[in-house]
Amino acid sequence: MTAATGTQFSVEFGDSRATITELAAGLRGLVLDGVEVVREYPESSLPPMGQGIVLVPWPNRIAKGAWVLDGKTQQLDITEPSTGNATHGLLRNTAYTVAEQGDGFLTLHARVFPQHGYPFLLDTSVSYELSEAGLTVTHAITNESDAPAPVAVGAHPYFVVGSVPAEDLTLTIAAETVYEYDDAFIPTAEVGVEEAGLDLRAGRRLSDVDLNHAFGTLTGTGGQNIHSLVAPDGRRVELWTDANFAWVQAYNPRAFPFETGTGMAIALEPMTAPANAFNTGQGVRWLEPGTSWMLSWGVRYRPAS
Repeated sequence: MTAATGTQFSVEFGDSRATITELAAGLRGLVLDGVEVVREYPESSLPPMGQGIVLVPWPNRIAKGAWVLDGKTQQLDITEPSTGNATHGLLRNTAYTVAEQGDGFLTLHARVFPQHGYPFLLDTSVSYELSEAGLTVTHAITNESDAPAPVAVGAHPYFVVGSVPAEDLTLTIAAETVYEYDDAFIPTAEVGVEEAGLDLRAGRRLSDVDLNHAFGTLTGTGGQNIHSLVAPDGRRVELWTDANFAWVQAYNPRAFPFETGTGMAIALEPMTAPANAFNTGQGVRWLEPGTSWMLSWGVRYRPAS
């Protein structure tokens, strides 16, 4: 039978392997240097809690699915009934097609067509490439409309360090600010991480925090923002992003649906804009007609030293 997420694509390099889905160009599983860093969910399942999906043309939520364009209210379809919001863009239920595939890489393609609340045409692609450096993911977006289009990008990977329980991992996020939010997970204020009690710059054990927060004012070095998960034995998984991804969402649900039951998981979501960006304007890129935007993030594995 066909998998719930459509065709399954395998990208391989040495002892590394990524499993990518036709649906939402999702990162369904990832092994780097023989170590599992994204736990693969069953082929019979849809992405649990959005695991691995690409978020375009906005990540996270738009409050009540409404925003204003040239003085006119735009109404997106409500895709999160529990909060009344539009969430995670317009491609999460879209089948991507193969644009190019070769040794160690895969490029998938999909279009965003004009629709309720988003009257723009975008051509998009996402490339997954494995190398000695780990996994590199590159997004490309071209505005094929005749007017500037608001665009933001995100992804929704959940990470592991081999078989170590998430509760035992130490999370480090290189950020100076974090967003407070209301009951619908819409930001209400951006505050310092120390004020919020969520300073993760020196690392915090995941069992000691409850997170569904966007972090900003990232303190990158060398043109990259780097966040990490470290096992008790010193093994490390790093999420790196280029400067376009100026925010990262950390989410550690304690009832993530695994095959053997529920437990804690940890998502680190690279984002070019925080939640509700179409209303605040924060992080939104207005892409001119005929112009393109390319941006990258990736994952590295570091053995214990």
